[in-house]
Amino acid sequence: MGENAEHGDGFDLAMRVLDAHVAFAKDQLLRRESFFEFVEEEVDGLLDETERLTLAEAVTRDQIKAVAHKYAVQIPVEGAIPELVGEIAARLYNHRVNDELEVGDVVDPRRFDELVDAVAEMDVTHRLVRLVLSSPVTVDACVEAVQRAVVTAVDDGKHAGGGLAQSLRGALVRLAEPALPAIENGVGRLTRTGARFVLRGNSTDADEVLLDGARATWRKHTGDAVGSFRDLVSADDVEDTVVLTFEFWRTFRETGYFHALLDEGIDHVFDKYGDTPLTELLAELGISREDLIEEALRFGPSVLETLDERGYLDTVLRRRLAPFYASPQFRDAVTGPR
Repeated sequence: MGENAEHGDGFDLAMRVLDAHVAFAKDQLLRRESFFEFVEEEVDGLLDETERLTLAEAVTRDQIKAVAHKYAVQIPVEGAIPELVGEIAARLYNHRVNDELEVGDVVDPRRFDELVDAVAEMDVTHRLVRLVLSSPVTVDACVEAVQRAVVTAVDDGKHAGGGLAQSLRGALVRLAEPALPAIENGVGRLTRTGARFVLRGNSTDADEVLLDGARATWRKHTGDAVGSFRDLVSADDVEDTVVLTFEFWRTFRETGYFHALLDEGIDHVFDKYGDTPLTELLAELGISREDLIEEALRFGPSVLETLDERGYLDTVLRRRLAPFYASPQFRDAVTGPR
């Protein structure tokens, strides 16, 4: 009987302390002043600990590789994800802001000039231009364009209209038509020689020509609405691009090449930052103490208030705390070990 009473008294005490603990925790989380103090203390405590904890001590590179492979390779890129991305792309495509803003308002012309200059000065740009101009494919394209022009001129002459001049022109074309294969061959040889000469002679000026062309095109369209791109890119084009991107990514991420690049990137991070305290690593990433506090205060109060209104905050606190107050450890702490 006494043992049962003792057990009952201990249970009542545990329930009273549990109620007090839950009330205290809720007050600490829901009152803005106390929550601010709680966030500051926890952030400062976290940063204090991470000053003495390096990246390699906190996690291993194999653990990070496992996570990276899970989310970059294993998780299916199917179902709702492509559909959602496509819907978002369509919504952005049709957004009214595209018709309200001019191209020059999005990217300042001076900034565009700086960007184009920087791209034009890159060594890879020079190499690509030289590669294109010196390619036999480029010469062949020039030859084909001229030959097509000759054939088109002859064909147009065959269907000339009335009048003496047009009749004479049509007669000359009819005389030239039997010799057209030889003319095409001759034009091809001359064009090929000329194209090589012209392309080789202008290779040093090609960068500046491309640069001037880009600037002129940009200035011509800076006053146009951003939505004018719809004349060039349709909504179907956007949808097709999304589908093709997902199809490419779905197969590319399964290749050994991508796996090797992913692992090598993670290895580099660990080689560079493995012995770096986590606090310094956060600073390298541009995340400061003020940022952590700001984001906690941005989301914390509203989320906690909503959870409390729905009764979930009390439920989760009791679920986490109640097992301790029902445990032998709590009873021993209150009554002493038996």
